[in-house]
Amino acid sequence: MKRTATPDSPALFDLVDTGPDFSFELEAKRKGLWPVAGTDEAGRGPLAGPVVAAAVILDPDNIPKGMDDSKKLSRQKRESLFVQIMETSIVSVASSGPGLIDSMNILRASLDAMRRAVLGLEIPPALVLADGRDRPPGITCEAKAVIKGDSRSLSIAAASIIAKVTRDRMMERAGVVHTSYGFEGHAGYGTPAHLRAIESHGPCELHRMSFRPLKQG
Repeated sequence: MKRTATPDSPALFDLVDTGPDFSFELEAKRKGLWPVAGTDEAGRGPLAGPVVAAAVILDPDNIPKGMDDSKKLSRQKRESLFVQIMETSIVSVASSGPGLIDSMNILRASLDAMRRAVLGLEIPPALVLADGRDRPPGITCEAKAVIKGDSRSLSIAAASIIAKVTRDRMMERAGVVHTSYGFEGHAGYGTPAHLRAIESHGPCELHRMSFRPLKQG
């Protein structure tokens, strides 16, 4: 994220999204904090399914090109980058299911999945860059919360891609088991079709009963 002058702007500088880079990681390496892991999650907003977190340590000499916040990429691009990241990086994935989300709340369940993803890495990182405003609790190294990190750090962007593709695949499989809800199409989000299915069939075991409109009272 850089500030760039624009001739027609009333301000001297506008904030321009230039995409993620490796500057956070290289700065950490200069300080003796290496390796660096990025972590992110997918699936905070849906009415059903798990929240999935990934932690990724990139190989600085073999970083896949074209990475960005997973939401900005096409499905085809995400799938391609998923394969490249898995082949070149150290990756760990963890999830929190609907029961844990309902008992802990979605923020805590998301951070707990991120914590477990980090702890599952084959090589312990010296620093974790976490997307958002919160650092995962309970990890044994330094951690830095990076707002909009998936658009600023390549390690976090990689984690966002792994988490998103993994969750989408999980929800596609859920659609095969729970055929009345169309999970393979909307991934558990509150689309009109999903809401109609809940009204017709009631919730299933994958629904988050602490989320409106499922929450009672």
